[in-house]
Amino acid sequence: MNRCLLLRVSLLLSLLCVCARVYVELKGSSLTPPVRLQKQAVAMATDAASTLKHHRRIPRWKIDLEPWAAETRGLQEEARRFLRYISTPQVSCERPASVPPVFDREDHGSWVLCLDRRFSLAQRIASKHCRVYSLRLAVDDDRLERMLAGSGCEVHCFDPSLRSAHLQEEHMWLHRLSVDWRDPNPDRLHTHTHSRRKIKDILNSFGHRQVDVLKLDLESAEWKVLENLVLERVLDSLGLLLLELHLHWPGFEVGGDEPSVIRYWFSLLRELERAHYRLYHSYSDPNKPRLILHRNIQNASSSFVLGWVNTRFLPQG
Repeated sequence: MNRCLLLRVSLLLSLLCVCARVYVELKGSSLTPPVRLQKQAVAMATDAASTLKHHRRIPRWKIDLEPWAAETRGLQEEARRFLRYISTPQVSCERPASVPPVFDREDHGSWVLCLDRRFSLAQRIASKHCRVYSLRLAVDDDRLERMLAGSGCEVHCFDPSLRSAHLQEEHMWLHRLSVDWRDPNPDRLHTHTHSRRKIKDILNSFGHRQVDVLKLDLESAEWKVLENLVLERVLDSLGLLLLELHLHWPGFEVGGDEPSVIRYWFSLLRELERAHYRLYHSYSDPNKPRLILHRNIQNASSSFVLGWVNTRFLPQG
């Protein structure tokens, strides 16, 4: 309520300033046509209103779908565009010679960090002020998380399959928690053996304003979780996004025919680009089935690991 009142007062003050300027110009110069001054006043008022609207954080309920890849709206055209997009890095990340020795060992599988000095992660690791979130479902491969924890990062792993609610190792916290994209149903809060929460709620409850690395390995829940990150404007709080895609089926709560599903996938990743993220890493798993939506399309793997860097990320604290 207070924010709404402040916005209205600001808009009123802006309009008063416009009127005062028009009055001064009318009084000081009789050569200026009144029509032109009227247009100037309208333009200035429009700019002021546009600026205020831009600063309002208007809630979003759905992502913006990209145009179809072709007028035919066919599966092959959509798949071709999507595969080309996720296979083409948009920025290169150079590894500096001064990175910690542990990063010299390629022992963290297909998950690759961007340690380029243009971005903040290398400096954050060196100063031991980095924070990592790993969202997973019964994942055995936690080499990347342990490597970052061993380097001094604060690592939080969220996994509903854990036996204990909370475990702590050095620099590494394990939470029996399922990350969801939906608000919890109050009627079912006591029916689950583990809790389900959205990432924004987790950040708020932990008092974390930013996360340097977010890793998603959610076995086909990644699409709706990623959509939630976009719609709730969490992306600004992240420095690096590591994402495993599972393409053999649409994913949880992703509907539509096959071309529409791939168009949705593509549109969702394009939202990352609009949020100033750039793809720096793409890995196609050769050991996974060659199936996309249960079809062999361009002999592509059903599993990709992508790395995105937020080029506008400014660490705080």
